[in-house]
Amino acid sequence: MDVIKELAQRIASADSIAVLTGAGMSTESGIPDFRSENGIYAQEENVEYYLSEYYFEKDPIDFWHRFKRMFSLKLMGNFAPNDGHRFLHQLEEMGKKVTILTQNIDGLHKKAGSTNVIELHGTLQTATCPECGEKYDLAFINSHDVPRCERKAANGNKCNEILKPDVVLFGGLVPRIEEAFAAAAESDLLIAMGTSLEVTPVNQIPLYVASQSPGTYKVIINKTPTRMDDVFDLVIHGGIGETVAKVRSYMAGAR
Repeated sequence: MDVIKELAQRIASADSIAVLTGAGMSTESGIPDFRSENGIYAQEENVEYYLSEYYFEKDPIDFWHRFKRMFSLKLMGNFAPNDGHRFLHQLEEMGKKVTILTQNIDGLHKKAGSTNVIELHGTLQTATCPECGEKYDLAFINSHDVPRCERKAANGNKCNEILKPDVVLFGGLVPRIEEAFAAAAESDLLIAMGTSLEVTPVNQIPLYVASQSPGTYKVIINKTPTRMDDVFDLVIHGGIGETVAKVRSYMAGAR
C-alpha cells in the first residue's frame, strides 16, 4: 500500500496519537540542527561542558553569555511554526487526542496551538529563579545581559538571584520522561517526526512501545534512515512539510 495512504488511514482511525518530534521539525522553521554542520556543536567548543549544570553553578554569568550566543536568543522570538507544527494542531482540532513529546526547546508546538505538549528537554522561552521560583519570559531574558530575579521580598529588597534557563542542561534530569513513555504506550498511533533517535533516554520510547504495547502502530518520518527504522511499522524518508501536505491532501479527498 502507498505509504501516504497508509499513514492517512492510520491517522483517520486513531483516537489517540502520540507524536515524538526532533530537530527535523525545527529545521523546517529555519532553526539550525544542534548537530548539523551549521549547528552548535560545529560552531562552539566544549558545548557539553559550557551548557552543563556544573558550569551554570560554577560561573552563571559566563554561562549566560555563552548560552545566549549559542542559541541566538535575540533571534528566537522571530521563528514561526511550520506546516508540520500546524498539521499536528489540526489533528487536535479534528477531535484527536494528540500528545506531543518533543525534544525541541523552541516552543513552536505551543505557538502553533497544540495544547498537550511534553517538552522533554525544556524550553528556551522562559527562565526561572532558583531561589524563589519566579518565572520570566523570553522578552525579559533578552532585555538583560545576565537576567536576575526582580521579585521583591517582604523587606522590599529584590531577590536578585541569577535566573536559570528552563532547558535541560547536560548532567540534568529529563523532566516528565516517565509520562512520555506512558503516553506513547497508551496511544493508538505513535509518529516519530524529524528525529534521528540518537539521544537517550528519549530514543528508547519507540523500543518501549514495541515491547509493551504491540497494538500501537508506529510510524517514522525522517529525511534520512535511522538505526531504529526496523522498529517501526511504516517508514517514510522525506521532509515533514512535504509529507504532511500529501497526507492532508489525501485526507481531504477521502472525505
